[in-house]
Amino acid sequence: MKSSKYIRIYIRFLYPFIGIAFVLLLLSVWIQCSDSESKIGCEPSHSPKINSFGFYSDSLDHEIHSVSKNETLSEILFELGVPADDINQIITKAKPFLDVRKIVAGNIYHAFTYDDSLSSLVYFVYEKNPRRFVVFNLKDSVKVYESEKEIEIRENKKSAVIDQSLWVSLLNADASPELAIKLSQIFAWQIDFYHLQQGDNFKVIYEELFVDDKFFAIGKIIGACFNCNGKDFFAVPFTQDSVFQYFDENGNSLRKAFLKAPLEFGRISSRYSKSRLHPIHKTRRPHLGVDYAAPVGTPVRSTGDGIVSDVGYNGGSGRFIKIRHNSVYSTMYLHLSKYAKGLKKGVQVKQGQVIGYVGSTGLSTGPHLDYRFFVNGNAVDPLKVEVPPSHPVKPELKAQYEVQMDSVLKMLEIIEFPSVSKPV
Repeated sequence: MKSSKYIRIYIRFLYPFIGIAFVLLLLSVWIQCSDSESKIGCEPSHSPKINSFGFYSDSLDHEIHSVSKNETLSEILFELGVPADDINQIITKAKPFLDVRKIVAGNIYHAFTYDDSLSSLVYFVYEKNPRRFVVFNLKDSVKVYESEKEIEIRENKKSAVIDQSLWVSLLNADASPELAIKLSQIFAWQIDFYHLQQGDNFKVIYEELFVDDKFFAIGKIIGACFNCNGKDFFAVPFTQDSVFQYFDENGNSLRKAFLKAPLEFGRISSRYSKSRLHPIHKTRRPHLGVDYAAPVGTPVRSTGDGIVSDVGYNGGSGRFIKIRHNSVYSTMYLHLSKYAKGLKKGVQVKQGQVIGYVGSTGLSTGPHLDYRFFVNGNAVDPLKVEVPPSHPVKPELKAQYEVQMDSVLKMLEIIEFPSVSKPV
């Protein structure tokens, strides 16, 4: 009896400790559940995530559509159940970010709605392009703003041997046609891309821009080497006086006072000559320019900075533009189909600016541009004229540039050309 009494006292003494142990056990289980959603009996906890448009949408229904031909923003919103009064307010608030009358057929839009019987529209997103978008927040009051998705930059490299053209060579190398445009712009002062020959080659290191893990655009050219007619032309990026530009291996700027050609792509159909058989008159006479065959409407660029000194029409030249670049140099552009908007006598133009479009006006057998170059008022061969370069790398920046150049040239050197399989 006495021992059982002691046992009861001992058990009563342990009650508080048993309670504490039980509480600690429950606390331990709760912590384990919080730490691992995979534990048996633990409910997984999902923290809401911000989508690529910058708002929470986990609890919303999401539909993706594309704009139909001739469809307006008002029609789209009405189909999504937005009242007419609200649509007018939305259209007004969207004007700073979007011309609602000109939404583009084929562009993507997103509708985020409540998961209820009404399916009320909460967010509407219109994609201007794969990166930029306009958000219509309709939760409480109407809010409209424009934003853009994050860009991921990936470095890539390509090399190819020219077979037909730069464009075709890059397509065969599974590269974006945009890369051809970038290269032609960088080397526009050194290489006449109408004169590329079979066997010319290039190596290029460049940035590819991705949005939502999908290719978006070509970014910066990190370095390039173009071998044309057996001569290497290098492009090394460098910033001088807050201006990003490209220089060669000697620190000379690739940019010169004049572009090599007024069109980015095309072919030469007739050269400068003191005695050419005229295709219409069938007599020999001087042809004081270079003809570039290209489709009607192809943009024509001013080959240098200057002022439009004359613009008009005459029987032989058709629609033409003359630009005075300085007291020594001037250029002419003949047989245009039309002029660029706002172009008139006295207007200043920049190098590479579109001034008109290829046509076949005047005495012409087909669409082409007749490009003429004058030195001190005398016509010279545009393909042979020596033009002055821009400023080289400054002496105080030469050491910094050489470090950059050495790095780029080493990266280009290790790029190999793709092997060409010979037919059996």
